[in-house]
Amino acid sequence: MPVALWRTGLVLGFLGFLGFCACLEQDCVLGMVGRPVSLPCFYPELSTFANFSVEWRRDDEVLLRAEWEEDGVVGEWSTESAAISADAALTGNLSLELPTVDPKEDQSYYSLFIISGENQSAPLCTVCLKIAASFSPPLLQREEAEREDETAFLCHSSGGFPEPAVYWLINDTEEPPEGSVRTLAASLPDSRLYNVTSHLMVNISKDSRVSCIIQNLSMNQTLTSTSYGVRGSPPVSRASKAMWIFSTALCVVVGVMVIAGVAYQIHLDRISKRKKDEYNRKHLKRGYKRRHLYREETVAMKPEPEETDV
Repeated sequence: MPVALWRTGLVLGFLGFLGFCACLEQDCVLGMVGRPVSLPCFYPELSTFANFSVEWRRDDEVLLRAEWEEDGVVGEWSTESAAISADAALTGNLSLELPTVDPKEDQSYYSLFIISGENQSAPLCTVCLKIAASFSPPLLQREEAEREDETAFLCHSSGGFPEPAVYWLINDTEEPPEGSVRTLAASLPDSRLYNVTSHLMVNISKDSRVSCIIQNLSMNQTLTSTSYGVRGSPPVSRASKAMWIFSTALCVVVGVMVIAGVAYQIHLDRISKRKKDEYNRKHLKRGYKRRHLYREETVAMKPEPEETDV
């Protein structure tokens, strides 16, 4: 019996060493806020074990524990709805499935341990979890500047993680002068997502292009919004251009419909007038015939004067 326990401890220790070496070569798994994520861990030789259990831990917190005996799974317990495959002992797939992730778990390390009797292996798998969330497209607006020879811009984006990098470019290549940019990134206390606001105050010509760039390095995401330096007129964004095109098209359609409606009404009025004129002519003709017949009947019924010898 002591020999069997010694062998089990030796095997678990060797497995832990292999898992530790393998994890050193892995990058962090990227988890998107509000979406499920899988933390990989595979060991096909797991089917050779009997009467053992596995634990997934985040730091020192146990998230999941599953126990196996020779006839199958005895029980499974987990927090945060974490789970592993039901046939993990047969397939060796011990990957941890998380239904959702939160920014507070960013840069956390999850480790898998195999326990047999009183022996516990070193971490068979250790996985780093990195959290990210996409930022909204930047909203670029022009503001009133304190000096007449300067133009002020405001760039705002929200709902992303982690804190982004913010850049300004003039004419696509030139960086703004030092001290002309002020950027504030605030983490929301409830969600820990970031809202970022950047101000640019610069002296540029009216035909200069100004671009605000929000870069989320974790997601390899780059969002850009561009405006022109025309003073006294609001910046034209893609959304406003689309609204202008839609409004113009709508006005054209409405104008065509109004013209068509007026033309159709004029056509109906002409038809109605023609029918009315025909109706009047028919009644006048009938009235004339009746008066003519009446006169003929009156003349026929009038007695002729009698002749006398006087």
